[in-house]
Amino acid sequence: MHKARVLIDADACPRQALAIAQALCRELGWKCFTYASFNHQLRGDNHISVDAGPQAVDTKLANDTRAGDIVVTQDIGLGALILGKKASSLTPHGMIFDPDRIAFHLEERNEKARFRRGGGRTRGPAARTREDDERFAEALRSLMERERGKTV
Repeated sequence: MHKARVLIDADACPRQALAIAQALCRELGWKCFTYASFNHQLRGDNHISVDAGPQAVDTKLANDTRAGDIVVTQDIGLGALILGKKASSLTPHGMIFDPDRIAFHLEERNEKARFRRGGGRTRGPAARTREDDERFAEALRSLMERERGKTV
């Protein structure tokens, strides 16, 4: 059995979500790892810097993920890979990637990309709110408690 871990795709993770995850890890005795390209100025005992190449952070994070880990990422494709490794994944806005719905999310992402390639415009993310922070904290705590229950 390995120590419970939260792995964070920190390249695009809002600071508030990162702080919430780190606080929950301290409170519940989990290890928290952050992953970002060396272009980001993140430091810490458990920070992994990788090359700035395309998908470098996602590749390293996916390779390091083990069953039972929880991964925080906005990337739907990475979320799908994580689910395939018997780990859990959620966005910094608190949406838990569900194995029963991940195919829908991937298709939706592909449709939006196709629309943009054809000249269309899609909305960017909304400004982060206190409700986003609360939803993220609640979802992450729920996943952590669920994983803890599996190892007891």
